[in-house]
Amino acid sequence: MKKTLIGFRRLISRRMFIALLILAQFAMLGALFIRSSHLLWFVRLLNVISVATALHLMTRPDKSAFKLSLVFLILLFPIFGGALYWIMHFQTAGIGFRRVLREIEARTQGAIMPKKELLPIAEEELPEQIKQIRYLQSTSGFPLFDNTEASYFPHGMPMLEKLREDLKEAERYIFLEYFIIERGVMWDSILEILQQKVAEGVDVRVVYDDLGSFLTLPPDYAKRLCAMGIQCKVFNKFHPFLTCLQNNRDHRKIAVIDGKIAYTGGVNLADEYIGEKLRFGTWKDSAVRLEGDAAWSMTVMFLQIWELLTRKKENFTQYQPIENPLRRCKGWIQPYTDSPIDGENVGEQVYLQIIENTHRYLYITTPYLMVDDNLLSALKLAAKSGVDVRILTPGIPDKKTVHFTTRTYYRELVEAGVRIYEFTEGFVHSKTFVSDDAVATVGTVNLDFRSLYLHFECGVCLYRCPAVLDVKQDFLSALPRCREITAKDCKSGPFRKFFQNIMRVFAPLM
Repeated sequence: MKKTLIGFRRLISRRMFIALLILAQFAMLGALFIRSSHLLWFVRLLNVISVATALHLMTRPDKSAFKLSLVFLILLFPIFGGALYWIMHFQTAGIGFRRVLREIEARTQGAIMPKKELLPIAEEELPEQIKQIRYLQSTSGFPLFDNTEASYFPHGMPMLEKLREDLKEAERYIFLEYFIIERGVMWDSILEILQQKVAEGVDVRVVYDDLGSFLTLPPDYAKRLCAMGIQCKVFNKFHPFLTCLQNNRDHRKIAVIDGKIAYTGGVNLADEYIGEKLRFGTWKDSAVRLEGDAAWSMTVMFLQIWELLTRKKENFTQYQPIENPLRRCKGWIQPYTDSPIDGENVGEQVYLQIIENTHRYLYITTPYLMVDDNLLSALKLAAKSGVDVRILTPGIPDKKTVHFTTRTYYRELVEAGVRIYEFTEGFVHSKTFVSDDAVATVGTVNLDFRSLYLHFECGVCLYRCPAVLDVKQDFLSALPRCREITAKDCKSGPFRKFFQNIMRVFAPLM
């Protein structure tokens, strides 16, 4: 108990120190502005920077929603707006970071390709999904696999139980990459197994995002894991300076065992994801387990990030699994990842193509609903064309400001015929699309600007396999525990509508 209290105090002291240091930097900037002997010229210079920045933004090939938010910010704060933009701009991945990752991906992309070409077969058997399959394989480099069994988990606890079984069977390596790790029932039970496997000679590696785990792990936790024999790297360490790279987070959730089994989905390694800790009512989440050839694709994804963090070249072929036995599994699997630095919005394109190819129904589960005009128009068009479009969102939010902004999108979607449901029992963290009993995707990509354009994300497309129907059934089984949003619910007075419009403008920056 005493050690726990000491660790908690160290954690809080670190957070307080960083917060105070950030505030001190802002105070210093303010003091320089106020005490400047050339105040008028300083103000003029900042105004020129703001105007030049606005012109620069309008010519960039960015999403219009981002440009609108930033230009509005500059208009709102004409003196500091331009400078504030550049501070935010330099919080994204730098040139060196981008160059190294691109080199790694170019050198290792061939390692992910399957032993046989499946596109000709898919063209015959999956005509409705072939455009998406071609896009992911030919443009983005994420191939299609067969010989893989996909198992869908509608809750975190059954996923944890199966994951622990798989970890105990590991013979060569275990790779874990998560946005959030928090000590408790879930992580402690996994860590115990990892220590056992290290003693058996298994190569165990862990990656966690520093900002995602900022309030859940002590600052020296990576060193503690290394002392146990577990290799550990922290993604994009948080530093309390205005020019640090904070926007591009590793939001992925990946577990790989021997290249034969892989997991992903919304479930992080913390107790609320399995119902051991109550936060925001009942926590609804999902995950998918792959066993077979497609697990290798997710192994390569992990190794690419690992090489980025260590800057040491890996021989990917040494991690290839021994030949997987023929499973005669029904359906097709296509894992994918989304990087914010390659200029290709893979997560968004997956969602858009599922929407555009839907004929009968489209069911979506998402914790946040803040999208740009492309996705919004696609959803509205699908509903107006007679598609049964339904979206499940939280009834109890984890971030009230974000949920308030999410609700600003309800009115025009409901008016277009989209049916929106709020999960009255608690928080929805699952990120799933399912359409026409033919295709589904399970992964980490939220329907918000950060997930779609700024974070490292991943997911799995499922085509014509039994797990597709499991995703559908999970959605339908949740509806009795939801409240459907009506047109009357979307009405608001002028004061509330004014603040909704403000939040909508700044949604891309949240």
